Amino acid sequence: MSATANQSGGGGQATLEGLGRALVQHRVMRVDQAMAVQKEAIEARTPFVDALIAGGHLKAAELAKFASQAFGHPLLDLAALDMANLPKDLLDSKLAHETRVVPLGKRGNKISVALSDPTDFQMLDRIKFSAQAGVDVIVVEHDKLLKFIEANSRSTSDKLSDLADDDLDVDVVQDDGSSNNADAAAEVDDAPIVKFLQKVLMDAIQMGASDIHMEPYEKFYRIRFRIDGELREIAQPPVAIKEKLASRIKVISRLDISEKRVPQDGRMKLVLSGNRAIDFRVSTLPTLFGEKIVMRILDPSSAKLGIDALGYDPEQKEALLEAVHRPYGMVLVTGPTGSGKTVSLYTCLNILNEPGVNIATAEDPAEINLPGINQVNVNDKAGLTFAAALKSFLRQDPDVIMVGEIRDLETADIAIKAAQTGHMVMSTLHTNDAPTTLTRLMNMGVAPFNIASSIILITAQRLGRRLCSCKEPHELDDEALLKAGFRESDLDGSWQAYKPVGCDRCSGSGYKGRVGIYQVMPISEEIQRIILSNGTAMDIAAQAEREGVNDLRRSGLIKVMQGHTSIEEVLGVTNE
Repeated sequence: MSATANQSGGGGQATLEGLGRALVQHRVMRVDQAMAVQKEAIEARTPFVDALIAGGHLKAAELAKFASQAFGHPLLDLAALDMANLPKDLLDSKLAHETRVVPLGKRGNKISVALSDPTDFQMLDRIKFSAQAGVDVIVVEHDKLLKFIEANSRSTSDKLSDLADDDLDVDVVQDDGSSNNADAAAEVDDAPIVKFLQKVLMDAIQMGASDIHMEPYEKFYRIRFRIDGELREIAQPPVAIKEKLASRIKVISRLDISEKRVPQDGRMKLVLSGNRAIDFRVSTLPTLFGEKIVMRILDPSSAKLGIDALGYDPEQKEALLEAVHRPYGMVLVTGPTGSGKTVSLYTCLNILNEPGVNIATAEDPAEINLPGINQVNVNDKAGLTFAAALKSFLRQDPDVIMVGEIRDLETADIAIKAAQTGHMVMSTLHTNDAPTTLTRLMNMGVAPFNIASSIILITAQRLGRRLCSCKEPHELDDEALLKAGFRESDLDGSWQAYKPVGCDRCSGSGYKGRVGIYQVMPISEEIQRIILSNGTAMDIAAQAEREGVNDLRRSGLIKVMQGHTSIEEVLGVTNE
């Protein structure tokens, strides 16, 4: 631990908080070092102490010793504790896991908790409120704390039943608001199956999964989670449970449990402690050895992250915000399934969602419920298509219209006419990049004049995996960098490429979280001329490049230069 830290730029302390501020005040770190760690923690959405330890600025033991001395709290070695002898009911187990503390005991009206950052006062207030008691802080080493909590959550056999009895309630979301069919539920109300399903759902949420796959095969049954875009096998439960598990999921999703020959789609909700609800979109598919079930996790909080959290570069963010605040026109978001198009659209809608704005959306289905926005589920069987919903919207005095996807000429025509008659229209298309979106609309039969006069901006996007804080420098020669797509001007030595390593925090993958890669293309007058003259996607792309629009590969390489992701990840997701 450095004993001499130059406090250059002392004015920066005003923006430092908690542990970072204390480290600077005690001359353990320089202001610029602490600010850099704080910025990294904010960008990765991780606690300051995680970024500090993972970045190698301080060892866990050094930090624990400093925190103990600086704040006057006792220091404890967690390795000396016997997990079996710890009190079980001092603190809600879920809260202890979320706040990363270990309850040690209670004396009078105070509980003792082990933690690594004694300056996290918001966390301490949560504990005080939950326990209705004061808190005595015991400082422990951060790495030992994380291992202890992980081992404790694996070994607590009664945790699942606690969750099932106290914290969880699985409800189906229905159009009529009615409750589950009690008779049908009773048929599959097998306690072990109920607990197992709730355990799977909770694990998926805690691990940050986007999808849950339950797959039956001839000799085994497999459960996989899609985490950061990558499928990982989580468990292989007994094959014998596949029928009961499928029936349980069908009941709470209001599907027909007797129908196993055709695919079905449903929805269910997991209510956590009364203050947070997460929806699951459920899809069943008959396979050779039973029904495969995929559940998409729809977390409403993802739509409220704010545009800064999506990872747009400053110029891209400015262009997008300028476009969505226009009184009329069309903004299109394009990319493959799972590239974050829906979250981008919902984020834009959230920005526009004000009392003086009438917003209507047609989706298949509505993934995230946003209060203040009129959301309609498309139902092709009942005749409620995207085109039919759009026609109805135009009689509902809308300001902003969002169409889940433009799939056919009729929907495209109505959407474009709405954009031309004083409405802001947002939608998605499945194309590879922004320029090909325009030629795709032409191929659908939309007149070039209508395209040029209505569309004001197209953004194409991909999601790459974000490097975990355990990343290491990746030294590459200039030839390899140029082959990857870097420019000669980029090879000035002012930036460092990184590669994945793997640690406990990222489960050994080297990646934690996602980073957005975007191509934001405003439709300029020159691009309009190319459209009107039936130009190709290559002509449009060349003009966009001349106007300073970065393509997906270039945007990805900029993320590499910023240290957010690896070259291999960018090459994989842009694949040009």
